[in-house]
Amino acid sequence: MAGWVYILASAPYRTLYIGVTADLLRRIFEHREGVGSQFAKRYGVHRLVHSEWFEDIEHAIHREKRLKKWNRRWKIDLIERDNPGWDDLYARLNW
Repeated sequence: MAGWVYILASAPYRTLYIGVTADLLRRIFEHREGVGSQFAKRYGVHRLVHSEWFEDIEHAIHREKRLKKWNRRWKIDLIERDNPGWDDLYARLNW
């Protein structure tokens, strides 16, 4: 089974949330509805700013664990490498 690692932000340079899922569209929708993550709900973290797809969910889980150990600057650099405007990528996902 494939999987996704994703980073959500409350706003540019604000609170970040890193997660992993097999269904990115469903999971981001859940975050936006305030379901499944008390942290994301509490801090208004719902802007999809980065995602990575993996053919194997285990690889996605491993990547998520590594990213969570990164310092904040590295996470920001990762986001800005592909999304310098911190745009919400949710609308760009294929439905």
